[in-house]
Amino acid sequence: MNSTSIYKTPKVVAEIGCNHKGDLLIAKELIQLAKSANADYAKFQKRCPKECLTEEQYNAPHPVAYQSYGETYGAHREFLEFSVEQHSELKAFSESIGIKYATSVWDITSAKEIISLSPDFIKVPSACNNHEDLLNYLINHYDGDVHVSLGMTRDDELIKILQLFENHMQRLVLYACTSNYPVKFENVCLLEIQKIKNSWGDKLSGVGFSGHHLGIAIDIAAYTLGAEWIERHFTKDRTWKGTDHAASLEPGGLQKLIRDLDATHKALAFKDQEILEAEKIQRDKLKFKK
Repeated sequence: MNSTSIYKTPKVVAEIGCNHKGDLLIAKELIQLAKSANADYAKFQKRCPKECLTEEQYNAPHPVAYQSYGETYGAHREFLEFSVEQHSELKAFSESIGIKYATSVWDITSAKEIISLSPDFIKVPSACNNHEDLLNYLINHYDGDVHVSLGMTRDDELIKILQLFENHMQRLVLYACTSNYPVKFENVCLLEIQKIKNSWGDKLSGVGFSGHHLGIAIDIAAYTLGAEWIERHFTKDRTWKGTDHAASLEPGGLQKLIRDLDATHKALAFKDQEILEAEKIQRDKLKFKK
């Protein structure tokens, strides 16, 4: 070794979410592709649409009609849902090929179902981080880490999250996030990562970044600023039907991101001696002789 790093090895979460189009075989293919790109986790989402949505929301048309898989928004959400048995199958498949499984939950029913599968962590999306009953249920009934995204979140809502986790901060991972798909670079606000890390980093299990931008340069900067968890939406084809595909990485992009994160991790280090072994030949050859 000729260098000393103070950075943790980055962990990459391929957020498949609902990009499987309601097809279990596509979901497994996306897991395989995430594994081939060397992602650490393949992550999905679990909702009970009738619990998540009001009756009015459930029966309303999808706001982007051509992206919908049903006549109403509720029918669209139901079409994209997997049962807990199917999630169990996805978890087993993930583990069989050497990638870990995780899921975001949007309601207490979904939390109960996913807790029964004992994943490494459970994510609470930005849309639900003010759902205090859900957060309390995870704190009291789940032993793993709880990852929470902070998109579209007021300061008072963040303070409430921290208060709920006051005695469980060592199980909490907070993600800097802007909830816009895809998000313009000027709205990514990467310095929120430093704000989280400087304010609570020594108490948290970790700090993450959930990105919905285009390209992969921003994720490298996020890691450099202190986000050891990097989450990106992942799809096989960005032109597929569904609102998340446009802000997702395809397999080649995810592979390049992980390659560049690995290179960045190796490079973010101090020299552990004045002259590195790699420099000695050049020093003898090039250094000015007094």
